[in-house]
Amino acid sequence: MNQKEQKGGLQMRRLSVAILLCLPWLAAAQDAAKADPASEASKAEAAKKEDARELEEIVVTYRESLNQALDEKREQVGQVDIIKAEDIGKFPDLNLAESLQRIPGVAITRDAGEGRNISVRGLGPQFTRIRINGMEALATGGGTDASGGVNRGRGFDFNVFASELFNSIAVNKTSSAEVDEGSLGATVDLQTARPFDYPGFTAVASAQASYGDLSGDVDPRTAALISNTWADGQFGALLSIAQSQRHLVEEGHSTVRWSSSTANGNFAASSPFAAARGADVFHPRLPRYGVIEHDQDRLGATLALQWQVSDATLLNFDVLHAKFDATRGENFLQAQSFSRAGNGKPQTIVRDGEIDEHGNLVYGVFDNVDLRAESRYDELTTRFTQYNLELGHQFNESWRLDAMVGASGSKFRNPIQTTITLDRANVNGYSYDYRNDDRMPIFNYGFDVTDPANWGWLNTAPNSQGSEVRLRPQTADNDFHTARFDLTFEPNYTWNFKGGLSWKDYTFDTTELRRTSETSVPGLPAGSSLTNLTRLIGFSDLNVSGGTPTSWLIPDLDAFADLLDIYCNCGTFRLSTDAARGNNNSVGEESLSGYLQANFQTELMGRPFSGSFGVRQVETDQSSTGIGVIAGAATLITVDRSYSDTLPSLNLKWDLNDELVLRFGAAKVMARPGLGNLAPGVNISVSGSSRTISGQNPLLEPFRAKTYDLGLEWYFAEESLLSVAYFYKDIDSFVQTTRATGTFDQNPFGLPDSLRPTNTNATDSWEFTFPVNTPGGPLRGYEISYQQPLSFLPGFLANTGVQLNHTHVSSKIDYLTATGALAARENLTGLSEDAFNATLYWEGERFGARVSAAYRSDYLTTVPGRDGNDVEGTKGTTTFDASASYKLNDKVEFTFEGLNLSNEFNDQWVDSEGDRVVVYHQTGRVYIVGVRVKF
Repeated sequence: MNQKEQKGGLQMRRLSVAILLCLPWLAAAQDAAKADPASEASKAEAAKKEDARELEEIVVTYRESLNQALDEKREQVGQVDIIKAEDIGKFPDLNLAESLQRIPGVAITRDAGEGRNISVRGLGPQFTRIRINGMEALATGGGTDASGGVNRGRGFDFNVFASELFNSIAVNKTSSAEVDEGSLGATVDLQTARPFDYPGFTAVASAQASYGDLSGDVDPRTAALISNTWADGQFGALLSIAQSQRHLVEEGHSTVRWSSSTANGNFAASSPFAAARGADVFHPRLPRYGVIEHDQDRLGATLALQWQVSDATLLNFDVLHAKFDATRGENFLQAQSFSRAGNGKPQTIVRDGEIDEHGNLVYGVFDNVDLRAESRYDELTTRFTQYNLELGHQFNESWRLDAMVGASGSKFRNPIQTTITLDRANVNGYSYDYRNDDRMPIFNYGFDVTDPANWGWLNTAPNSQGSEVRLRPQTADNDFHTARFDLTFEPNYTWNFKGGLSWKDYTFDTTELRRTSETSVPGLPAGSSLTNLTRLIGFSDLNVSGGTPTSWLIPDLDAFADLLDIYCNCGTFRLSTDAARGNNNSVGEESLSGYLQANFQTELMGRPFSGSFGVRQVETDQSSTGIGVIAGAATLITVDRSYSDTLPSLNLKWDLNDELVLRFGAAKVMARPGLGNLAPGVNISVSGSSRTISGQNPLLEPFRAKTYDLGLEWYFAEESLLSVAYFYKDIDSFVQTTRATGTFDQNPFGLPDSLRPTNTNATDSWEFTFPVNTPGGPLRGYEISYQQPLSFLPGFLANTGVQLNHTHVSSKIDYLTATGALAARENLTGLSEDAFNATLYWEGERFGARVSAAYRSDYLTTVPGRDGNDVEGTKGTTTFDASASYKLNDKVEFTFEGLNLSNEFNDQWVDSEGDRVVVYHQTGRVYIVGVRVKF
């Protein structure tokens, strides 16, 4: 844990303790206020203000939304947390994931500076199911390699959607028989607006301008909603639309990873590093600085129709469409030699160096180093569309029918993913220095990196490490077709019984094409030069030091594409699946489930006591198709299998008194294996200096667990809550990826050496990976949450309020090697042991403001680690956001928001002891001003 993380975590802990210790004082102050005559005068004055508010039709929206969410939470039987929109078409945050992180137990990961995925109670995105308007859905996109790349898994990408399209989120942390299977962490319900939510005609429009302090661009964000009802409220229609553009610059240092190698005789005899001959040392694989340019265009729309056919029958029809288009340019200046076999490329000479106490080569001066200017360009689109039709019919006082049919599809396309490199071979005197700053090192290249004359287009001999042209177009599609039928029988006030059937047909398809040899490049035509094929790139606001260049030359991809016709799919630029077989596969899952559930409301010891118990039975038919190698030939392989699960559940709620609510839940749950692990076949991949052979396993069993939840909620004052919850998950079946390294002929898949790619050497080191089922282990933790408007405080302080929560999770599981031996006993990947959230708000008749802080501690991303590192992970973050609004009148409101005010860096690392930097990037602060008009 670094100093910054310790400081952020300590501040959040102190805030938590301070507020919790103040609770008795707060309660006493409330009691005193009730008895104090002066307080009565204050109440009278407050009543006058309230009357004025009603006359002006001004609503204190944020506090009201918190109160509505609290009321709904209290009525639930299970452990549920809810977020409500502040007002029509106005969600509390610009990004759904960033709103969710304010719920106890929820943490997020970011891409391009905004929330992309969520983890719930230590379980990653693949363990969380998302339902939109009651139907399971999966939206995926593409990110930088450091943020997960193309999403070919079951994790939901929240950044596909504009938050203005939704008016509520519910996070169901406990399971019940009536909720479809598929989650170990939580089921999250996203709800779009419907016309019966509003009285009669309603119209809202908003316009905002956002400014990123790194990009320097001003971007528009607009939204509108129109809704009306007719025929005395029997029929309604609603249309909403939201659009935003975003230009973002991301910049910083990265290494890809650090590799271990044994020091050899190339060290200078006079160097203090010479004494380390024979030691195992670690060096950065690709020491580099980079600038990433993100351009995004997000468009979303909803249509909702409602028809109250009769007092007993209601029809709902919902359509949601989202379009997320992006381009991304990644530009790096790096030392390529260190990613190759041995201690850098074999002829690299280490003239001087220094090793720290963790075996890190933190300083070095080198000769015969190959340097590279690399530019990658991506075009990315996601199209998400969902339709669903719901019918609700009350036959009589005892019987009710609810039915739903629908379909959703997420189509991701990455038609252009192009990387072009320029190289300079055998540079003498190159140096890097991590001694004074292990995140922002000093680089000395020994030549002017902005001069085209100093770079070359290398296409010398076969198997050489010259310039590259990588073309990797790819796709990922997810489709759901769903039908559900539920019947409810309520014989009396105490009992009601539910039963139903659910059918889902889910398909996943992904493709990728590559060149057979990415290092095979043609010579430049006569008359062309790098002067006309390059451009400069530089930092916007990165604090580099020691003479490290702040700008450098990169390939102009458009110029190279026009000159060499690289998109012709012909000759040396022909594309095929041969070099990317593992990313060409499909998975189909058809499931049929049924459930029975009993719900009751009664009394226990004279106090309200309610609950539900039931069982869900699900049968899953799975079909996986991939490209395998049989007798040396690529062959399409399909594997079919079926499995079944019986999932009982119990939820109990007991009102101990008018203020205290006790909850208990227990269930068996399951989550289906990761999509990338289910395709049959073996994939041989050469990506730059990385060489991997990965196998999949279509016969993997699902993740299965037994879960237990115990919670106590104290509604100690109006609109207030102090709660604590303990949760325990016994994970019986877990899927993990095992790893081994060796030369190609040592691969565990039995692949003959004839399949080794021609642009590799027999002595190259390969990484072999394949997934297996393992026993898993326990996960346990607790949540503490506090929420209260501080209306008892004097004067203007009476308009303040606070939200605060803390989550602690721990889970140690056994990670195995490829041979089944114990490799490590560590936390689950994606699990932050601690998370804190705090929001302080002030809201008056016209003006309101909020400031929020969110902290999550370190979490692991890969266990065991690669290249001799024990684990890989991401450091904790503390982010601060603020917002303010001013209501000119009941129709016009002005807004201001500031995001990532602490300019938190994305800090990724390898090795728990060595703490070797992998990514250290900033995305800067964002400021947004806007106006909102309501008719």
